[in-house]
Amino acid sequence: MEEEKRAIKIVLLLVDKRYNRRAGFRLPFFAAMRNISRFAPRNLLLMFAMLAFSLACSNVASKNVAEKPAEKEKPSNGITITQGSPSETVRSFYTKLREKKYREAIFLTNLRPAVEGLTDAELADLSVDLSAIAGQVPEKIEITGEIITGDSATVTIKLPDPEGNADTDTVRLRRSNGVWMMLAVDEASEEQMRKEGTKFLYNLRITVKEDEARSMLDRIAKAQYAYATQNNGMLGDLRQLVGAGLLPQDVLSSESTGYIYTITLSDSKRGYSADAVPAVYGKTGRLSFRVIPDNTGLARMTSRDNGGKPLEK
Repeated sequence: MEEEKRAIKIVLLLVDKRYNRRAGFRLPFFAAMRNISRFAPRNLLLMFAMLAFSLACSNVASKNVAEKPAEKEKPSNGITITQGSPSETVRSFYTKLREKKYREAIFLTNLRPAVEGLTDAELADLSVDLSAIAGQVPEKIEITGEIITGDSATVTIKLPDPEGNADTDTVRLRRSNGVWMMLAVDEASEEQMRKEGTKFLYNLRITVKEDEARSMLDRIAKAQYAYATQNNGMLGDLRQLVGAGLLPQDVLSSESTGYIYTITLSDSKRGYSADAVPAVYGKTGRLSFRVIPDNTGLARMTSRDNGGKPLEK
């Protein structure tokens, strides 16, 4: 069994390189579902977007900074964390996230303006369950470096990856009115946020869900390749792929994904097509997606706004 699992991992790795090189696109900026629990700063847009959708779960009053720690703290790695510093802001964010104080966490980012104008009803409409993600934030965040240049700063941190190994990444921050905030979105997105106002988070949710759908279909294509190598070329349906440990359980429900996924197998079970359509058109997504292998066996993805219906074969 262990040898089979090892073989599947090797196949998935090879297919990942082959698919990304030949399909003409790379995985999107938004994290694929298997990467959501990493909390790597390069995936902050997805994480913060999900945080924004969870604000209804928290009734904590607005704050510029989290609870104040001791004036100075010097951890074993030699980085001194002072009150009001960029490092303190980063540590506070992850602490609030772990404690499921989502409102306080979002106010430590530059997404705050998109939240302040939302009513309670709008917050409730955007609410999703982040408890599973929050539960995976480690109790202590290792901060290994801090560089301040005027009103800009970077903080280097170590977070565990899905395999439990330390993964080093960098968080960017900006000081505004004397307070450091984490940069969840870039300047272009900030400008868009000012234009769209409270609609920004609704549109962002759609973008996130659509990019997750792209990534999930990418995973399905790779999973089919791995499954076929273990089953004499025979392909599997969604439940078989999930049962084989090649896809997450979430793919079977639209509750957390916002999309409905289906796999249609040929009579011989050696051919397939995979579809993803928004669970609620205009709310969880607008684009419909389809993946079909070409004559060489390479999975090709197409997408367009089809009113929430599957794409034509």
